[in-house]
Amino acid sequence: MLRWILIFLVIALVAAVLGFGGIAAGAAGIAKIIFYIFLVLLVISVIARLARGR
Repeated sequence: MLRWILIFLVIALVAAVLGFGGIAAGAAGIAKIIFYIFLVLLVISVIARLARGR
C-alpha cells in the first residue's frame, strides 16, 4: 500500500511541475486517501497484535 502512495505522490509532483493542476490535485488526493487507509490498518494491526500477545 505504501508503494501506491509513493506512485501517486510522484505522479502529483510531476504533474505539478509540468503545470497540470487538476491532475496533480487528483493524484495528491488519491495518495492522501490511501495513506489514511494505511494508517487505520496499521493501528488496527498493532492493536490486534497487542491484544493477541496478552
